[in-house]
Amino acid sequence: MHSSSQEILYSREPRGNAVVLRLVSDDGTNRLARARVHALTAAVEDLVAHPPALLVIAGNAKFFSAGADLNEIAALTGVEAFRFAQMGQRLMTAVASFPAPTIAAIQGYCMGGGLDLALACDRRIASTHALFGHRGAALGLITGWGGTQRLPRLVGKARALQMFLAAEKLHAPQALRAGLVDAIVEDPLAAALERVL
Repeated sequence: MHSSSQEILYSREPRGNAVVLRLVSDDGTNRLARARVHALTAAVEDLVAHPPALLVIAGNAKFFSAGADLNEIAALTGVEAFRFAQMGQRLMTAVASFPAPTIAAIQGYCMGGGLDLALACDRRIASTHALFGHRGAALGLITGWGGTQRLPRLVGKARALQMFLAAEKLHAPQALRAGLVDAIVEDPLAAALERVL
């Protein structure tokens, strides 16, 4: 586990041949604040030397991740915003280039930067109540963490534009039909782990 100023940022859970990186936050929303992004990046990069057979990224029953911390974003200047984008890209690249299969086990809200993180994984398994979206446009923002590249490859340019520009949200069945998720199950984490255990 990694903590910063007493807040736990994530937990690392060995499960047989797999490792689960679970996002953890005091308020349960698993926002991708800078401290959490840095901690997750370090955790993923640390696992590269001795990769598990499978890396699963999960949240809790209500939030995979609510996305980046909007208070942090609002305070960014031009140079800081560029660094913030680079920081997020480093995490997404670490996940996308991980030398073993990666699965996002998604329950509840998967928004903004959280969606970028799920998109960086090889596969996405969702619960029936998962909800996906990129609210950035409604806030005058567009993601700099790779989602604009990865989402259109999965769901097509038209649907991706709807999600980015109209802040359209997709419920799990819509996400499955669109190709955003690979499966809908009762317990995404269990389903992900069944692939190696």
